[in-house]
Amino acid sequence: MSTLGRTQRPPHSEIDSPRCLRIVRGIAIRIREAQLSDVPVIAEFNRRLAWETERIELNPAVLQQGVTAVVSNPQKGVYYVAEEQGSVVGQLMITYEWSDWRNGNLWWIQSVFVKEECRGRGVFRALFKHLERLALAGDGVAGLRLYMHAHNQAARRTYERLGMSRSDYEVFERDFVLNRPQKTLP
Repeated sequence: MSTLGRTQRPPHSEIDSPRCLRIVRGIAIRIREAQLSDVPVIAEFNRRLAWETERIELNPAVLQQGVTAVVSNPQKGVYYVAEEQGSVVGQLMITYEWSDWRNGNLWWIQSVFVKEECRGRGVFRALFKHLERLALAGDGVAGLRLYMHAHNQAARRTYERLGMSRSDYEVFERDFVLNRPQKTLP
Protein backbone atom coordinates (compact mmCIF):
# COMPACT_ATOMS: atom_id res chain seq x y z
CA MET A 1 0.00 0.00 0.00
CA SER A 2 1.21 3.48 -0.78
CA THR A 3 0.91 6.52 1.39
CA LEU A 4 -1.41 9.17 0.02
CA GLY A 5 -1.90 11.96 2.47
CA ARG A 6 -2.71 9.72 5.34
CA THR A 7 -1.04 6.70 6.85
CA GLN A 8 -2.38 4.29 4.24
CA ARG A 9 -4.86 4.17 1.45
CA PRO A 10 -8.03 2.24 2.19
CA PRO A 11 -7.87 -1.26 0.73
CA HIS A 12 -9.87 -1.90 -2.44
CA SER A 13 -12.33 -3.97 -0.44
CA GLU A 14 -13.29 -0.78 1.43
CA ILE A 15 -13.40 1.35 -1.72
CA ASP A 16 -15.60 -1.16 -3.53
CA SER A 17 -17.79 -2.03 -0.55
CA PRO A 18 -21.57 -1.65 -0.60
CA ARG A 19 -21.09 1.46 1.58
CA CYS A 20 -19.93 3.18 -1.61
CA LEU A 21 -23.35 2.63 -3.14
CA ARG A 22 -25.63 5.59 -2.52
CA ILE A 23 -29.28 5.89 -3.37
CA VAL A 24 -29.91 9.49 -4.35
CA ARG A 25 -33.41 10.48 -5.37
CA GLY A 26 -34.20 6.86 -6.19
CA ILE A 27 -31.10 6.42 -8.34
CA ALA A 28 -28.28 4.07 -7.30
CA ILE A 29 -24.91 5.82 -7.58
CA ARG A 30 -21.78 3.71 -7.07
CA ILE A 31 -18.54 5.53 -6.25
CA ARG A 32 -15.25 3.79 -6.96
CA GLU A 33 -11.60 4.51 -7.64
CA ALA A 34 -10.90 4.93 -11.35
CA GLN A 35 -9.12 2.22 -13.30
CA LEU A 36 -7.10 2.35 -16.53
CA SER A 37 -10.22 1.30 -18.45
CA ASP A 38 -11.84 4.58 -17.31
CA VAL A 39 -9.12 6.79 -18.86
CA PRO A 40 -10.99 7.49 -22.15
CA VAL A 41 -14.17 8.68 -20.41
CA ILE A 42 -12.24 10.72 -17.83
CA ALA A 43 -10.19 12.36 -20.59
CA GLU A 44 -13.39 13.18 -22.49
CA PHE A 45 -15.01 14.59 -19.34
CA ASN A 46 -11.93 16.75 -18.74
CA ARG A 47 -12.07 17.98 -22.35
CA ARG A 48 -15.72 18.98 -21.85
CA LEU A 49 -14.92 20.57 -18.48
CA ALA A 50 -12.20 22.79 -19.97
CA TRP A 51 -14.52 23.90 -22.76
CA GLU A 52 -17.56 24.51 -20.53
CA THR A 53 -15.74 26.44 -17.84
CA GLU A 54 -12.96 28.27 -19.68
CA ARG A 55 -13.60 27.82 -23.41
CA ILE A 56 -10.24 26.08 -23.73
CA GLU A 57 -9.75 23.37 -26.33
CA LEU A 58 -7.36 20.82 -24.80
CA ASN A 59 -5.03 18.60 -26.81
CA PRO A 60 -6.65 15.12 -26.59
CA ALA A 61 -3.31 13.26 -26.72
CA VAL A 62 -1.83 15.33 -23.89
CA LEU A 63 -5.04 14.97 -21.90
CA GLN A 64 -5.08 11.18 -22.34
CA GLN A 65 -1.44 10.97 -21.21
CA GLY A 66 -2.13 13.21 -18.20
CA VAL A 67 -5.11 11.16 -17.02
CA THR A 68 -3.20 7.92 -17.55
CA ALA A 69 -0.32 9.30 -15.47
CA VAL A 70 -2.62 9.91 -12.50
CA VAL A 71 -4.52 6.62 -12.75
CA SER A 72 -1.20 4.74 -13.05
CA ASN A 73 0.57 6.55 -10.22
CA PRO A 74 -1.45 7.30 -7.07
CA GLN A 75 1.38 9.49 -5.77
CA LYS A 76 0.20 12.06 -8.34
CA GLY A 77 -3.45 11.84 -7.29
CA VAL A 78 -6.53 9.63 -7.42
CA TYR A 79 -9.62 9.84 -9.60
CA TYR A 80 -12.97 8.69 -8.26
CA VAL A 81 -15.86 8.02 -10.60
CA ALA A 82 -19.59 7.85 -10.06
CA GLU A 83 -21.53 5.19 -11.93
CA GLU A 84 -25.23 4.82 -12.63
CA GLN A 85 -26.25 1.44 -14.01
CA GLY A 86 -22.63 0.64 -14.88
CA SER A 87 -22.01 3.87 -16.81
CA VAL A 88 -19.61 6.57 -15.57
CA VAL A 89 -21.60 9.78 -15.10
CA GLY A 90 -19.28 11.87 -12.93
CA GLN A 91 -15.77 12.22 -11.63
CA LEU A 92 -13.39 14.08 -9.39
CA MET A 93 -9.70 13.86 -8.73
CA ILE A 94 -7.73 14.56 -5.58
CA THR A 95 -4.15 15.74 -5.38
CA TYR A 96 -2.14 16.46 -2.27
CA GLU A 97 -0.59 19.53 -0.70
CA TRP A 98 1.49 19.25 2.44
CA SER A 99 0.59 21.82 5.09
CA ASP A 100 3.35 22.43 7.59
CA TRP A 101 0.92 24.64 9.52
CA ARG A 102 -1.38 21.64 10.04
CA ASN A 103 1.20 18.84 9.90
CA GLY A 104 -1.01 17.05 7.41
CA ASN A 105 -2.08 16.92 3.79
CA LEU A 106 -4.82 18.98 2.24
CA TRP A 107 -6.68 17.05 -0.41
CA TRP A 108 -7.33 19.27 -3.42
CA ILE A 109 -10.49 18.37 -5.33
CA GLN A 110 -9.96 18.87 -9.05
CA SER A 111 -11.37 17.84 -12.42
CA VAL A 112 -14.95 17.86 -11.13
CA PHE A 113 -17.37 16.90 -13.87
CA VAL A 114 -20.88 15.46 -14.03
CA LYS A 115 -22.56 14.64 -17.34
CA GLU A 116 -24.98 17.40 -18.22
CA GLU A 117 -28.06 15.16 -18.22
CA CYS A 118 -27.13 13.90 -14.73
CA ARG A 119 -26.59 17.27 -13.06
CA GLY A 120 -28.82 18.22 -10.16
CA ARG A 121 -29.38 14.56 -9.25
CA GLY A 122 -26.86 14.26 -6.42
CA VAL A 123 -23.95 12.76 -8.37
CA PHE A 124 -21.39 15.30 -7.15
CA ARG A 125 -22.82 15.13 -3.63
CA ALA A 126 -22.26 11.36 -3.65
CA LEU A 127 -18.67 11.81 -4.87
CA PHE A 128 -17.98 14.52 -2.30
CA LYS A 129 -19.49 12.61 0.62
CA HIS A 130 -17.47 9.52 -0.32
CA LEU A 131 -14.27 11.56 -0.42
CA GLU A 132 -15.11 13.32 2.83
CA ARG A 133 -15.70 9.96 4.54
CA LEU A 134 -12.34 8.65 3.31
CA ALA A 135 -10.57 11.83 4.43
CA LEU A 136 -12.10 11.76 7.91
CA ALA A 137 -11.27 8.07 8.32
CA GLY A 138 -7.64 8.55 7.33
CA ASP A 139 -4.68 9.74 9.32
CA GLY A 140 -2.95 12.94 8.29
CA VAL A 141 -5.69 14.48 6.17
CA ALA A 142 -6.00 18.09 7.34
CA GLY A 143 -8.86 19.16 5.10
CA LEU A 144 -10.43 19.40 1.66
CA ARG A 145 -9.90 22.28 -0.76
CA LEU A 146 -10.91 23.10 -4.28
CA TYR A 147 -10.74 25.96 -6.68
CA MET A 148 -13.37 26.93 -9.20
CA HIS A 149 -13.79 29.39 -12.02
CA ALA A 150 -14.78 32.72 -10.44
CA HIS A 151 -17.99 33.04 -12.49
CA ASN A 152 -19.33 29.53 -11.90
CA GLN A 153 -22.18 30.44 -9.56
CA ALA A 154 -23.90 27.03 -9.80
CA ALA A 155 -20.72 25.32 -8.59
CA ARG A 156 -20.32 27.88 -5.80
CA ARG A 157 -23.85 27.18 -4.52
CA THR A 158 -23.24 23.42 -4.65
CA TYR A 159 -19.99 23.65 -2.69
CA GLU A 160 -21.57 25.91 -0.08
CA ARG A 161 -24.50 23.51 0.37
CA LEU A 162 -21.95 20.78 1.12
CA GLY A 163 -20.44 22.84 3.95
CA MET A 164 -17.44 24.28 2.14
CA SER A 165 -16.71 27.96 2.58
CA ARG A 166 -14.81 30.50 0.56
CA SER A 167 -11.27 31.08 1.80
CA ASP A 168 -9.26 34.28 1.85
CA TYR A 169 -6.77 32.88 -0.65
CA GLU A 170 -6.60 33.70 -4.34
CA VAL A 171 -4.92 31.55 -6.96
CA PHE A 172 -2.11 33.00 -9.05
CA GLU A 173 -0.52 31.12 -11.89
CA ARG A 174 2.04 31.20 -14.60
CA ASP A 175 1.02 28.53 -17.10
CA PHE A 176 3.86 26.90 -19.06
CA VAL A 177 1.66 24.48 -21.03
CA LEU A 178 -1.61 26.02 -22.15
CA ASN A 179 0.01 29.40 -22.99
CA ARG A 180 -2.98 31.42 -21.97
CA PRO A 181 -2.44 35.16 -22.04
CA GLN A 182 -1.78 36.68 -18.63
CA LYS A 183 -4.68 38.80 -17.38
CA THR A 184 -3.76 42.23 -16.13
CA LEU A 185 -5.72 44.45 -13.82
CA PRO A 186 -7.01 47.76 -15.21
